[in-house]
Amino acid sequence: MNDAKQKHSVRKSYRVALGGIVAAFCLMTMFLTGVLPALYIAAPMAAGILLMILVEEVSVGWALLTYVAVSLLSMVVTFDKEAAIMFILFFGYYPILRPYGMRVNSKVFQIIWKLVLYNSFLVLDYWMTVYVLGLPTFDGDKAWVLLALAIAANIVFFIYDRVLGKLGWFIRKVFMPRVLGKKQKSH
Repeated sequence: MNDAKQKHSVRKSYRVALGGIVAAFCLMTMFLTGVLPALYIAAPMAAGILLMILVEEVSVGWALLTYVAVSLLSMVVTFDKEAAIMFILFFGYYPILRPYGMRVNSKVFQIIWKLVLYNSFLVLDYWMTVYVLGLPTFDGDKAWVLLALAIAANIVFFIYDRVLGKLGWFIRKVFMPRVLGKKQKSH
């Protein structure tokens, strides 16, 4: 019985340590938006990708808990609040929840689910950026400019989504066995 308690304690310590390391890397990535402002979109994307390690290695719940912690801390330590909002509203939780949407066999449903989720994020992000953060928008809010940006953003999103699918495989088949020394889980 003592060995079981010790293994449980070691496993819990490992989860806490790994969660802390991933959270630190996420925050460091978000912090880079203050150093290189051009990373204001790429940094939240990369920080969300880091949470995939926790999904594969520990659990979805642990990854979501880390997402909440990083979200709260990023609002305090990140210079670029728009990047923090992007992480909170979409890029932080999407890589965690994406596998659940992909379980549905219908490709049409998968595409609709992704488009509704992402475009809802775009609208909310735009609203928060302009009306909460008070950042300037385009001259005259020309509808064609916003439409062109939305189309470009959706193209970037589908590329990002495809990369997430490939990274999930990479984390399971390469990263975990080679870096963490873990055997592959059967999926």
